[in-house]
Amino acid sequence: MANDPLVRLLIVDDEVALMNALCNTLKEQGYHTVGFSSGGAALEAVSAAGFDLILSDLMMPEMNGITLLQAALQRDPDLVGIIMTGEGTIATAVEAMKSGALDYILKPFKLSAILPVLERALAVRRLRLKNAALERQVRERTAQLEAINHELESFSYSVSHDLRTPVRHIAGYADMLIRSDPSLSPQGQRYLSQISNAAARMGQLIDDLLEFSRMGRTEMRQTSVDLEQLCAGVIRDLAPETEGRNIMWKKANLPTVLGDPALLRQVLQNLLLNAVKYTRPRSLAEIEIGCSEQTPKEIICFVRDNGVGFDMNFAKKLFGVFQRLHRAEEFEGTGVGLANVRRIVSRHGGRTWAEAELGSGATFYFTLPRSNPKSVDLK
Repeated sequence: MANDPLVRLLIVDDEVALMNALCNTLKEQGYHTVGFSSGGAALEAVSAAGFDLILSDLMMPEMNGITLLQAALQRDPDLVGIIMTGEGTIATAVEAMKSGALDYILKPFKLSAILPVLERALAVRRLRLKNAALERQVRERTAQLEAINHELESFSYSVSHDLRTPVRHIAGYADMLIRSDPSLSPQGQRYLSQISNAAARMGQLIDDLLEFSRMGRTEMRQTSVDLEQLCAGVIRDLAPETEGRNIMWKKANLPTVLGDPALLRQVLQNLLLNAVKYTRPRSLAEIEIGCSEQTPKEIICFVRDNGVGFDMNFAKKLFGVFQRLHRAEEFEGTGVGLANVRRIVSRHGGRTWAEAELGSGATFYFTLPRSNPKSVDLK
């Protein structure tokens, strides 16, 4: 820092000879120095020119060093200050520190004592400037994110109104044609039915896209969540999907975690709904929800099924938006559910992954923080 020509030192001492000697000595060390024997003149220089550090004598007749430093910091808060004193008392040092000085040096002093103090003070200044720059960047980034969120909300509004309306019209008129025109050939009815189904699928894609968009902006309300109770509620809610099915539910003792209950419900709902869907070809569906590993800070939960599974070569696509590993003719869906699972778990600070074998079921894993790591008994 001493070799940086931009480092400007303001030296103030009513003993002119000492002030000049200090200016010349520190100039030889690579600093740019400006000296004054009057506190008032030095204060005017602070306003007129930028300095990095002010090195001021404590006892001066017109304005003492503490008063000068306080006034200088009001004009340039980025300054760092060091007080020179011949008194050497602890009280003087404390008073100087309270005034905003970073350090003090005792007279008479040697160059070997001054240089380390200067370097420490200038290092603090650099750190302060970096922190200030980071804070500005954070504020700018926050403003940008707020603008992006506003644009996303506008986009969501546009999607929900401007796109959904024509899709509903397409589906509605196709259904009306099927019902109102008995002269349509079987082929014509099939075409209209395909149009209606495609419009319905498009409407579902729009709804899922909106849900995925909202998921990243939903405010999290973290609290202790009993996964056992949450899972039981989700299974009850899936009753319309499981009616008439032969499903064996296996639930281990699920722990309590730290998270947003509503968002974690969506995680379990998406994973269990997937398990219900992809075990449909099985005469006996086996779906297991449990905890495979527990550490003092997090748990690893899983949902395992004996369904159709998938090829692990395509596992990287699983959690992407609109990514599907099965044809729509085989299993319905838009490919947004698992993307929402990953987004929610990531917002909780967790991870998601899956393991499977084609034709032999799949296991989906996710990690969550514990609600109270210190009080949990790991068995």
